[in-house]
Amino acid sequence: MSELRGRTFLVTGANTGIGKETARALAGRGARVVVAGRSEERTRAAMTEIADETGNTDLDYVPLDLGDLASVRTAAETFLASGEPLHVLVNNAGLAGRRGLTASGFELAFGTNHVGTFLFTELLRDHIVASGPGRIVNVASDGHYRAKGIDWDATRRPSATRTAFDEYCVSKLANVLHAQELGRRLEGTGVTTYSLHPGAIASDVWREVPGGLRHVMKLFMKSPEQGARTSLHCATSPDVAGRTGRYYSSCKEKEPSKVATPELAAELWARSEAWVSDFRAS
Repeated sequence: MSELRGRTFLVTGANTGIGKETARALAGRGARVVVAGRSEERTRAAMTEIADETGNTDLDYVPLDLGDLASVRTAAETFLASGEPLHVLVNNAGLAGRRGLTASGFELAFGTNHVGTFLFTELLRDHIVASGPGRIVNVASDGHYRAKGIDWDATRRPSATRTAFDEYCVSKLANVLHAQELGRRLEGTGVTTYSLHPGAIASDVWREVPGGLRHVMKLFMKSPEQGARTSLHCATSPDVAGRTGRYYSSCKEKEPSKVATPELAAELWARSEAWVSDFRAS
């Protein structure tokens, strides 16, 4: 298949799991795929595997560490310097089950899964609009339903819970809110936005969970290939072309958490803008 030939997709965290399967499927359909991630060795190995399997060698790598906002800026600058169009951004990269702070001083899950993703998207969004029509896809989680809201003070402290799962859920709520507000701001530009639950997936997002527990968890999870289906649906399906800011699960639109209000989305946006601006100023 080659229906995506001439379209450029950028997928973060595509060296393993859902991201890798997303990149594989896109390449198999003829797309140019730029993969962004922390490990050049693992990402290039994944790219070689994808090229060998699909016959599509139109793949490229951009170094990106979402926990380090300086790295995020450099990654965006590297891509923009290429001068090539960008039609779809799939914000797939993320982590769970690990405690701490990012290099830029945010709770680890929140800083990686939301703040870094927010900045990367902001740095690329005008270019996506110029390349349009386009799409921006946030891989969230149904874990966002567990979040009661966002404790703004906690976003700047190390993870408080033992498993950091509560913090992960807050970061996934932020992904949903980000897509909602971004969709509102991009209305009329030809760029649409989506957030989604990929399913409970046996992927490397759980790499920091203790080995025994991780093994048991994965026995009840879907494969990464299954998990990529909703990402691909949001990134490519004509069925959702006229929709924006919505949340999807199992390739169908679904109501997000009642906590995911326009008011909270607007507040998160304002705070996120201030955070990344403060970092640049410092």
